Amino acid sequence: MTATPEEILEFLSVIDIDDFPKRYNIAPTQPILLVVAGEKMAPGSNLPERRAVLARWGFLPGWVKDPKDFPLLINARAETAIGKASFRAAMRHRRVLVPASGFYEWHRPSKEEGGKAQAYWIRPRNGAVVAFAGLMETWSSADGSEVDTAAILTTHANASIAPIHNRMPVVIQPQDFEQWLDCKTQEPRDVEHLMQPAQADFFEAIPVSDLVNKVSNMGPDVQTPVEPSVKLKAGAPAKPGSDQLSLF
Repeated sequence: MTATPEEILEFLSVIDIDDFPKRYNIAPTQPILLVVAGEKMAPGSNLPERRAVLARWGFLPGWVKDPKDFPLLINARAETAIGKASFRAAMRHRRVLVPASGFYEWHRPSKEEGGKAQAYWIRPRNGAVVAFAGLMETWSSADGSEVDTAAILTTHANASIAPIHNRMPVVIQPQDFEQWLDCKTQEPRDVEHLMQPAQADFFEAIPVSDLVNKVSNMGPDVQTPVEPSVKLKAGAPAKPGSDQLSLF
């Protein structure tokens, strides 16, 4: 997330947002920025105000007793989130937007291709902020403390991302923000059609070094372009693997 607060305010129409530093390498369990529908109505509008909040990247359903015994859910499959026990309640009541400047993903070559894994910085071609579909849950511990947690919805990759990985984040377009965030009148089945891959020309993928693989590397140099170790084959799907995105 390297956009300025002013850019996020304009793109997502949130009522206010705290200043924050640019973050070039956000890892699971770290805080991520979310946009949620507020309870109050926006002045001069019949739409709820949108608020910006921070949440832990790593979803915890409310029924989890001990987080140590539960896997780290950084993503949720769009195809099954409506019915899956972990995400069912959040799909109905706590849909959010996750603003980002882009995401990282790894291409892991097949034996036939040879070479080592290659990291890619994947961003909107127009350089603007993008809003991913997200789910939020507030988890309460036995001592009464609470933590807001979140996951990002993913779907099958479009033609441009498929050579890198078989999954990609769900992108919510600006004209659909209101419907996605409206959990009062819009049930999960009403927004199911929004959870589709972005158009093939929406993102561009830039090969970067493995600096991004270390959380301690947080500067802009993680996005410096490099020569890829293996040239991607246009239209060739990535080798099937985990449904969880590797990096973000």
